[in-house]
Order: sequence, then structure tokens, then C-alpha cells
Amino acid sequence: MSTEPRPTTYAQALNAALRDAIREDDSVLVFGEDVGTLGGVFRITDGLTKEFGEERCFDTPLAEAGIAGFAIGLCTQGFRPVVEMQFDAFGYPAFEQVASHVAKMRNRTQGRMTLPMVIRVPYAGGIGGVEHHCDSSEGYYVHTPGLHVVTPSTPADAYSLLREAIASEDPVVFMEPKSLYWSKAPLELPTSTEPIGKAVVRREGSDVTLITYGPQAPHALKAAEVAAAEEDWSVEVIDLRSLVPFDDATVEASVRRTGRAVVLAEAQGFAGMGAEIAARVSERCFHSLAAPVLRVSGLDIPYPPPILEHTYLPGVDRVLDTIERLQWDDEPDLTHAGAEASGVRA
Repeated sequence: MSTEPRPTTYAQALNAALRDAIREDDSVLVFGEDVGTLGGVFRITDGLTKEFGEERCFDTPLAEAGIAGFAIGLCTQGFRPVVEMQFDAFGYPAFEQVASHVAKMRNRTQGRMTLPMVIRVPYAGGIGGVEHHCDSSEGYYVHTPGLHVVTPSTPADAYSLLREAIASEDPVVFMEPKSLYWSKAPLELPTSTEPIGKAVVRREGSDVTLITYGPQAPHALKAAEVAAAEEDWSVEVIDLRSLVPFDDATVEASVRRTGRAVVLAEAQGFAGMGAEIAARVSERCFHSLAAPVLRVSGLDIPYPPPILEHTYLPGVDRVLDTIERLQWDDEPDLTHAGAEASGVRA
């Protein structure tokens, strides 16, 4: 008699991926601030030090640049470090190491030296956090050639893509939406979804393509559900999963079928990942578009205090308002569209 797989949280899937990687490969090391005895702020590394010892999972000083630099040195000696930056904005002191060395070592040595390391970054909001704890910092990393940038939105992808990232010969910035750590899904581990660089169609549709990633993926699905139930709109939802490499093929195929596209991203709108996605779609699908590509984003301000978080984050209503303009306006209001691009309701 078959049994249903037990519900597994996003955090548990990450923990299992780290545990399996350490068990299967002696070169895998896990370290960062409070990841050892405590098991990390979000308990992603819970139990690893107890099971594998302080030689395999250990705490570091509160020095992010030192953590990244130490990981670089370990890579040159044959190790595969997995480091945690604890919170998105805490990783900024390490960015010089990441941009100047981690991202460039393979090119600098003409391929003779790779840096098979993973930088785990808990990111984005939705948890009532304060300043420096809820940044959407993906734009810095995707703009840095030489890095792979991944952001899974489901427990299955969290497990599979973390295993792929650890096995990669290239450095991977693995961005984990904090708001999804407690999300659950029936899951039998180990599991394999798709390799890095493949998007997935989470919901099929014919009227509009809604392109999203990471923390906004569940909100995109909710918006598509409401759109179908209340407005009879058929919304296709694409979860990118991987920001670099970018899966142009899946996105283009969808937009060419629907003729309309909305990009949903939690980060600020100006010069962000959402802008890059919109530009790629506009360039590649111009003759298939019935309306301009619109964006729904966070506001172009520093992350607000928790009491104002709900006004900053994109939501279902803003997504539906944007889809309505694309669906039914014979002559779309480009000024109105531009306001939405910055995450501001016109």
C-alpha cells in the first residue's frame, strides 16, 4: 500500500540537501555565523555539527568578507564550501570579495582554477523584519558576470537546486526567500527537479504570462487563481528558479503564445532584475506583444519598518490591476504603465 509523502518545509528540504551533500562528499564544508551549535538563525543547518562534527559544519567570526575570502582559499585546496551570509544585507561587506575574486577567478586563470562554492543568502521580506534584514539583493549578484544566481520557491526545488549548486564547478549565489522557509509540500527526499538554468511553468494560461521568481512565486499563483475565479482571465505563471543562467526559451515560448507579459518581483523596480526581464521579453518577443511589458515591484525606497511592510510588498491586487490594463485596454496608457514600473500605483 502506497503512502503519501510527508509534508516537508522549505527549510527542512535545505537542511536535508546539506546533510546529504556532506555525507556523500568529504570535500563539502558548511560554515558561517551561528550555523554550528545554534543551527543558524533559521535553523537551516540544525543538527549538522552534532552529526558530522565541527570539522564539517562550524561557526565563524562575524566577518562576512573573511568568510568569503576563507571560502576562496578552501576552493583552491580542493574543498567545496557552502557559506551562509545569515541575512541579505549582512552580505554586503563580502561583496568586494565576491565581485573581485569569486566571480572572476575562472576567467582570470583562463579556466585553470574554478571556485566550486555556494553562498547562501536568506533574502527578501515578508517576515516583519527590520532594516538590513529584508533586502532584495539579487540585483547586485545578477549584474556580476561569473556568478550563477538561483532562487527556488518550493521545497522540492530548494533541495534539488541546492544539490546542483554544491556540485557545480562555478560559484553559485543561492538566494533563499525567508518568507518561504515555513512553506510546506508533500515531498519524498532525495528528489531531483531540473538543473540550474531551467524555468518552470507553474500554471498554464492563454491570456497573459506572469513572470516571477523566489518570494513572489506563491503570490503570482494566488493572483492567477483569483483572476480565473473572478475575472475569467487565463494567466500563465512562470517561476524562473534560476536568474543566471536565464531561461529565455521558456519565457519566450509563453509570451509568444499569450501576447502579453507582466513581471512580478519583490525588489525595487528601478534598474532591477524585473527591468532586465522586461527588456529581454520586449527585445525577443516584440512582434508577438499586444501591449507593453509591465512590471509590479517593491517601491523605490529603503525597506520600511515592519508596520509598513504590507504597503511596500507587491500583492495580488496590484498584480490584478496591472493584468487588467494589459487585457482590456485597446490603447494602453503608457504613462500609467511607467508608474507601475516603479512599483507605484498611478
